[in-house]
Amino acid sequence: MDPVNRFGTRLRLRELARGDVSAVHAIYGSPEATEHLNFEPRTREQVTAIVSRSVAAATKVPREEYALAVIMRDAGELIGFARLAIDPHQQRGAVIGFALRPDTWGVGYGLETVHLLLGLGFEELGLHRIWGARSPLNEASAKTMTAAGMVEEGAIREHVQKAGRWRDSVVHAFLEREWQPAVPGRP
Repeated sequence: MDPVNRFGTRLRLRELARGDVSAVHAIYGSPEATEHLNFEPRTREQVTAIVSRSVAAATKVPREEYALAVIMRDAGELIGFARLAIDPHQQRGAVIGFALRPDTWGVGYGLETVHLLLGLGFEELGLHRIWGARSPLNEASAKTMTAAGMVEEGAIREHVQKAGRWRDSVVHAFLEREWQPAVPGRP
């Protein structure tokens, strides 16, 4: 498969590059952006390692992880990090996740990012099931995944340990037969 380069109405997904460290750190280093993620804010050194690992993962055959930059199409600015990882425990399945810079929240970029990830998985990778998990307290993510057509399937109890405490994760999923790439208004 060629490098990922998917376009939506306002956003684009592209492969991460080593020069993206500062922009990714603006997200992964932010206490606000990582509040509901499964990790504490990352240091610049940790983000450098994440970006390096992601760049290397893009060259593996078969490819198991797609760690991508979320770019504003007009400005060319990196505003998010999106990930689709092949799930070794499911046939033709993958898990998705994303994080956006807090100053870009509330205008539909999350929904467009999820649509772009689903399109990558179903249209380019031929997946059958794509799922994502969220913190039970992350109402914005719940609304985003529901608006994208993902079905809430239930909770994984005490799935994530963060700040010394266990928390559940709520699972949302989308099936191949539910995907309709030509839906009007979808990026």
